[in-house]
Formats: sequence, C-alpha cells, structure tokens
Amino acid sequence: MQSGEEEHRGWSYLIIGLLLVAIWHLFAVLLNSIALPTPLAVFCAFISGIKDELLAHLLISAIRVGCGILLALSLAVPLGLVSYKNRADKIVAPLIYLLYPIPHIVLLPLVILLFGIGNFSKIILIAIIVFFQILVTTRDAARNLSMNYIYSLLSLGASEKDIYKHVILPASLPKILTAMRISIGTAIAVLFFVESFATTKGLGYLIMDAWSRMDYPDLYAAIVTMALLGFCLYMMLEKVEHKVCAWVYV
Repeated sequence: MQSGEEEHRGWSYLIIGLLLVAIWHLFAVLLNSIALPTPLAVFCAFISGIKDELLAHLLISAIRVGCGILLALSLAVPLGLVSYKNRADKIVAPLIYLLYPIPHIVLLPLVILLFGIGNFSKIILIAIIVFFQILVTTRDAARNLSMNYIYSLLSLGASEKDIYKHVILPASLPKILTAMRISIGTAIAVLFFVESFATTKGLGYLIMDAWSRMDYPDLYAAIVTMALLGFCLYMMLEKVEHKVCAWVYV
C-alpha cells in the first residue's frame, strides 16, 4: 500500500514538472526575449555547467544551508521543549517577542564583521533566521500539550527525562518537522542573499555572475539548480518524517 502511494506520488510530481516545463516553453516562445530562454537552452547550459564547476558550487551551497539548518535545529528544539514549564517560558517568551520581529537579514554586515566573509558567517546567518522559525513552532507545540499526559507518567514514577522522551518530544515532533519544511524555503532564500556578494563560491554567486554577464541560460541553470537543492532537501525531510512520525500517517 505504501509502495503504491509513493509510486502514485512520483508520477504526480513528474506530470506537474512536465506541465511547468511546457508552460515555461510556451512563455519563452510567445515573449521571444533573450531574458527568457527556452527550457532546452537552459538544459544545455545545465549539462555544460555540470561538466565545469556547477556541482562544486552546488556542494558548497548544500553544506552551507545544511549546516545552518542543523545548527538552528540543535539550539531551537531544546529551548522550545523546555518552554512547557512556566518558569522556563518566562525566559523564552520575551526572547521570542523581542527578537523574532527583527528582520534578521539586516544583521549580515554585523555577522561578516564578527565572523569574516568565509563559510562560517553564511552558516551563522542562515542559522539565526531559521532558529526563530523552529523555536516559535516548537514552543507552541510544547505549550499546547495537555498536562494530563504528563501527570499520567508522573503517577507511574517517570523522571523528567522520561517525560521529555516519551511525551513532550513525540507530541511536538510533527510540528517541529513542519517548521523545518517551512524553514528550508527560508534557508534557500537566505543562502542566495549571503552568496550574492563577498564570495566566489556557491549557487548564489553563479546566479549573480551570470546576471552580470547577461548569460541568461547560465542564469536560469543556476536558479534551477538552487530550486532542485531545495526540492531535494524537502523530499529528504519528508522521508525522515515518515520514519520518525509513522503514527501520523497510519
């Protein structure tokens, strides 16, 4: 049954993907502009880029965005889960209310000044922005958990560790993974921003470089590659969700 559903979903992705390519080709033919090359021209540029350095740039971007998300996750989840306690939430809530509304992308100059222009500053900025998305969702999931579940475990002699392991984390996990899916799109957007200057590596650099050279097939090839990176991360996370939250799909 599960295999049949996955096969059906795979066909649906293929059909929608082909439909989008057909619409793209139609617009390219109707507009007849060098700024919108046909999918075939972009595909040729993509294959040519793979032969050159496109895969190297893709790997660097994947490492940056992956490390940024994992760093944010490792900090936001523990902080969000302890918020089910009112004492801890008195610290976490002001942190969210005061810092979350700030447009964190404006911190890029400060991050570069503090951590330089290397990979670390880019990872830090991605982590800062994604951190609050995961923290807010995790905190809400932990705070909305009925205390009756916790009282039931306490009556059986459960420790604090048991409560987190068997109640709070499993109950919050679906929403945490949902927040991570949302954060992938945000992380990819931030990735483009941090790679668009002060670097010579990454997909964002390739996009801006092709744009400055008015090489539109290469420009679209880099954009498509960045979109594929986000799609692959999204699908990987969906696979993880099906494994660790199997009860949701029963």
